[in-house]
Amino acid sequence: MTEQPLRVGLIGAGGNMRERHMPGFRAIPGVEVVTVANRTPESSQAFAEEWNIPRIAENWGAVIDDEQVDAVCIGTWPYMHAPITIAALEAGKHVLCEARMALNSVEAHRMLDVARAHPGQVAQIVPAPLTFAFDPTVMEMIAAGEIGEVIAVDARIAAGSAFPDQDSPAHWRHDRTLSGNNIMSMGIWYESLIRWVGPARTVQAVGQAVVNHRRNAQGRRVAMTIPDYVDITGELEQGGQLRMCVTTVAGHAPAPVDILVYGTRGTLQLYQPPGGAMELLAGRKGEQSLKPVPIDPAKRGDWRVEQDFVDAIRTGTPVTLTDFATGVHYMEWTDAVTQSLRGAGRVSLPLR
Repeated sequence: MTEQPLRVGLIGAGGNMRERHMPGFRAIPGVEVVTVANRTPESSQAFAEEWNIPRIAENWGAVIDDEQVDAVCIGTWPYMHAPITIAALEAGKHVLCEARMALNSVEAHRMLDVARAHPGQVAQIVPAPLTFAFDPTVMEMIAAGEIGEVIAVDARIAAGSAFPDQDSPAHWRHDRTLSGNNIMSMGIWYESLIRWVGPARTVQAVGQAVVNHRRNAQGRRVAMTIPDYVDITGELEQGGQLRMCVTTVAGHAPAPVDILVYGTRGTLQLYQPPGGAMELLAGRKGEQSLKPVPIDPAKRGDWRVEQDFVDAIRTGTPVTLTDFATGVHYMEWTDAVTQSLRGAGRVSLPLR
């Protein structure tokens, strides 16, 4: 029996839709992208012509109302994730929503509640992909006790960082009304760390907007309320501590990515040298240094977000990367960071 086509509607047509989602959907037999709605009819039409999508929609609501659409892929900025996701689920559509999940954990909880009220629909958040290649190996090593009990995770993230530029333009990620409590790539890296060592149970943070104003599209000077340098500490639920520094304004940072997991019997390091590729290293008690860990090709994770989404719809395979419950947790952690930055001191999780 021939499987019924799965018809997908796109809401938002930015870089990730072009670079990731469209190629991903196109590679799956029986999946058809049938409509797209971007911010303007002109940009929608240009994207549709580029990818040979048969029609465009006037707005995101029209995609959801379209009876020829079975599933929606949401690629908007975070401020629209909750309203579109909720409307789509209530209209009987499956949802693949771009990260970060929402503006804040209040919205994320609403999304989760609606998803649970509609168990027949698949609800998935696009997962943080930066550690895909290493996740299975790291998780296996930690679970097998190869480094013993986790003492601490020390993550220093300066990818794309450079000396502060007071003339740099405002980006939507600098606008709290569009991005919410999400800060730089902080949530992406925390989501990856959850896979390795589980969630945090406390948060304490300090941060600053070193570039304290930027020019918007109209040339007006706009105050920056989202930090570009933040230090976060906390306790892990399974025991041990977390320290994370994320910045985009550190000149001559020694490495774009340097994450150490210290254990009672060994240490793991995910390291990216300047201009180079990330690699995993490990050293055990009694050894003199960290050494590269060969990654078994069979265990090397890769981007398969669209395939996982389609498999969940067609076969009922549970969503793991990333389900809404995980999304709610990282949004609560994100909110806890913001609360601490605003003077709340040490914040305990979960928030409710």
